[in-house]
Amino acid sequence: MKSYINFADQFVVWIGRAFAWCIFILTAAVMYEVIMRYFFNAPTLWSFDFTIQMYGAVFMMGGASAISTKTHVKADMYYNKLSERGQAILDLILFFCFYTPGVFALTYAGYFYAKKAWQVHEVSWNSPAQIQVYFSKSLIPTAGILLVIIGIAEIFRCIICIQEGKWMDRVNDVEETEKMILRKIQKGENVKDLIS
Repeated sequence: MKSYINFADQFVVWIGRAFAWCIFILTAAVMYEVIMRYFFNAPTLWSFDFTIQMYGAVFMMGGASAISTKTHVKADMYYNKLSERGQAILDLILFFCFYTPGVFALTYAGYFYAKKAWQVHEVSWNSPAQIQVYFSKSLIPTAGILLVIIGIAEIFRCIICIQEGKWMDRVNDVEETEKMILRKIQKGENVKDLIS
């Protein structure tokens, strides 16, 4: 189980980082559109659809990475009061009740959504540029598959925590600065590098 968790963490984080570069492409497209529109009075036909597709790619392909690194939004005011074993039990229940059905529905429906888009070579109806959207729609089931991969890893991580009583270390763990500072203070280490 631990080797699968490590593989899944590394794989989805790599995918998330690769697609994070789309932000630079998105920014360049928006800057180009602003310059063309306001300085040369020559707006583009493609910029609106293109930026929506780039943002969609970042959002969809970064979701599994966010789960893996615990950078997703989570309401944890009660969750943090539980023991680690209690957190794992709650996570396991929530994964089976909500996450798993939702992700399988996304993947299943997304497959047919993308398949139809490819069959008709679907283009955008938002702009006269009529940019192809079937590539972007292919990311829906792909993102679903990544969420399945990391969901299985998270279920395994919960099972290990229930058995061992503590969370397994994450490959790319994100930790709040306050916790890092507190731990360094408790060890008597210098914290100036973290505060400045």
